[in-house]
Amino acid sequence: MNRYELADTDSLCTPALVFYADLIRKNLDLMLQIAGSADRLWPHVKTHKCEALVRMQLEKGITHFKCATIAEAEMAARAGAQAVALAYPLVGPNIKRFTSLMQAFPSTTFYAVGDDLHQLKQLGQAGCETGQTISLLVDVDMGTHRTGVMPGALYDFYRACEKIPGLRPCGLHCYDGNHGICDPELRRRAVEQTDESVFAVVHRLRAAGSGCGLLIMGGTPTFPCHARYADVCLSPGTCVLSDYGYATTYPDEAFLPAAAVLTRVISHGIQGRFTLDLGYKGLAADPPGARGLLLGVDGAHPLVQNEEHWVWQMDPSLEDRRPAIGQVLTVLPTHICPTVALYPRALLVRAHHITGQWEIPARNPRLRF
Repeated sequence: MNRYELADTDSLCTPALVFYADLIRKNLDLMLQIAGSADRLWPHVKTHKCEALVRMQLEKGITHFKCATIAEAEMAARAGAQAVALAYPLVGPNIKRFTSLMQAFPSTTFYAVGDDLHQLKQLGQAGCETGQTISLLVDVDMGTHRTGVMPGALYDFYRACEKIPGLRPCGLHCYDGNHGICDPELRRRAVEQTDESVFAVVHRLRAAGSGCGLLIMGGTPTFPCHARYADVCLSPGTCVLSDYGYATTYPDEAFLPAAAVLTRVISHGIQGRFTLDLGYKGLAADPPGARGLLLGVDGAHPLVQNEEHWVWQMDPSLEDRRPAIGQVLTVLPTHICPTVALYPRALLVRAHHITGQWEIPARNPRLRF
């Protein structure tokens, strides 16, 4: 049997999200090998949003995590994380939600991220009002131009943050999604150039007595490049589950897609066509292009995808191999992160058999807080 084949699918409702436990463990082991130590890792939970998967990482000695939402931060803390960095600017009601979260989980150290002094003053004020000092990582724009302070303005910004009551600046958050370059050597060079500009500022800050000790850098494509610097922490995310898109774009990293979506053929329609029950309500509709790899059907090409339907066309010479109506097929999503968020739970597979299910609580924007 191939690694994604299942022995018991007749009674399964589709579409269904599936996690392959053995492949996840292989990905975690490779992530640890690249990092060199569990202490350096701050894996991003936004890909899986799953408390059981956080616990699996804790069993391997990974105790620090990164997240994008209050719900993800709460989930990670509930699982037993020692530290959680919420790598998203806190504005509006999320400021109060964050301080409430800190109070509810005193054994977890939470880090806020910010790039605007006005908003950070509001965050500091909320800390003062609740008797808390909030650990802050200044967000650095590494070239993605989405959030963050440009390196040229970083020194003055960081020193200004040190004057805000209620905050304790303690490092930098440096995500470089702009360096998703296919060629590994070109990727390494681009990361090295950006890192050096940040390290120059860090050197100035430390020389001036600033407490800038924690540097969280990179994502799945770039964390092996940052790993060469011993005092840098690493924050891959997608590689825990990986997907068809990353496996084809970054083959040098050798992470295996460890999640899939099961689907059924529901119609044959006109000659040579077949339709799956897997529309974009069950599979991420980004990025442009192929939305997933359909396994085990040679000569099939996607035509159109709607909310509940995905229409495929067989090559004329292979029409006799068109899958039968009712047949269960497997798709490796191109983008697993938003695909996971479409499902309340994932079926857990071990040794080709479904052995249980894992809830995905942090797909919801709000849990307790």
